[in-house]
Amino acid sequence: MSTVTIPPVQTSPRDDAMHLYRAFKGFGCDTEAIINILAHRDATQRALIQQEYRAMYSEDLNKRLSSELSHNVKKAVSLWVHDPAARDATIVRQALSVDIVDLKAATEVICSRTPSQIQQVKQIYFSTFGTYLEHDIEYQASGDHKKLLLAYLSTPRYEGPEVDKLMVEKDAKALFKAGEKKLGTDEDTFIHIFSGRSRAQLVAVDSAYHNFYGNSLKKAVKKETSGNFEFALLTILQCAHNPGKYFAKVLHNAMKGLGTNDTTLIRIVVTRAEIDMQYIKAEYQKKYGKTLNDAVHSETSGHYRAFLLALLGPSH
Repeated sequence: MSTVTIPPVQTSPRDDAMHLYRAFKGFGCDTEAIINILAHRDATQRALIQQEYRAMYSEDLNKRLSSELSHNVKKAVSLWVHDPAARDATIVRQALSVDIVDLKAATEVICSRTPSQIQQVKQIYFSTFGTYLEHDIEYQASGDHKKLLLAYLSTPRYEGPEVDKLMVEKDAKALFKAGEKKLGTDEDTFIHIFSGRSRAQLVAVDSAYHNFYGNSLKKAVKKETSGNFEFALLTILQCAHNPGKYFAKVLHNAMKGLGTNDTTLIRIVVTRAEIDMQYIKAEYQKKYGKTLNDAVHSETSGHYRAFLLALLGPSH
């Protein structure tokens, strides 16, 4: 469920475009006005505002935002203007093509999305950047991690709730045989099952694994694998169980200790605000005993804080 609050009486995209243009004029831009408009418009409304802005002022709104804003608020707003699939494509492209490649960010986005979301991202990635996502993965990732990502991107998976009970038992036994039962690990079996099974199926496999062997699949993955390959498998498994809980933990890790990982904080808040942020907020409160809004408030400041809190919606 989304946390984005849309005003009950809506202004037209044309009026929004005019107000944004006004916010850019003069000495320094009116960042507060930009936040008040864009943080309270859904993906469809934002797309219409961009169309109107281009038609009226013959310039790209996102480029103008990038030149007017700075630092973290620029990063957050620039990502937010996109629709979810274009945003995911942009995040993955940035993660795979900057000087310091961020394979974890690319892996998180790919392994936490549904098959239909992945299909959209792949199409937009190619039409926007002129290269296949798989080519960039091929170039930047390696080993079993690369094999898993490529399999996850290309394998169609069922998105419904039904499970195949016979297949569940077979998969649980195959994973035990490929991991904890033997010396060394048969990574290909893990790749085949984790990339080929629906979320509901994988949850059932985890349950059967626990019933048969008294251990969770998560523990088996941690014991048998490492590095980015382990991270990808755990992301797939945890998002199969409960994406809200998974992202609450990622947010907590981004804000704990000295300093905040703003790239992660922005990525999660901006990508999940229109999807399941209500669930993430509930899981965060349950696990860490404070609201996500309070945590973000204490770790950020200025317009950056105002923008993230606007996307998170009211505390209660």
